[in-house]
Amino acid sequence: MDLTEKARVVFCKDRYAVVTSGIHIVRVTDDHEADCEMLVDDRHRNARGVVMGGALFTLADFAAAVAANSDHIESGELHWVSLNASIHYLSPATGSCLRAHSLALKHGRTTALYLTTLTDYVSHKEVAIVETTMMAVQ
Repeated sequence: MDLTEKARVVFCKDRYAVVTSGIHIVRVTDDHEADCEMLVDDRHRNARGVVMGGALFTLADFAAAVAANSDHIESGELHWVSLNASIHYLSPATGSCLRAHSLALKHGRTTALYLTTLTDYVSHKEVAIVETTMMAVQ
């Protein structure tokens, strides 16, 4: 089983992201990087027909968690959680599939900084960027 498949097994317990929101782990590296996708349907859209900010934030938060914990996937011990996050909405998300790409800008012993870019998979338009400070917990 490769690292991405193992990450799917470990993170299937994140029921809100995986089951309720329908987020799928596409790729994980052991170098603190991850890609996740969310197939968009009516549950993700607001009254205007665009993807709700909360759905975008959930996708970004999940991708950052997968990336931050990528070096612990083998053991299943997840030590990194979000401490703070700031989302910048760039354009309305109207497509049927969104991709989150999360990577470490700095991964220290007790804190880390991740940048997650959310892109409309069809139009390739960036819809949001999220900066997440992570904290190691025991």
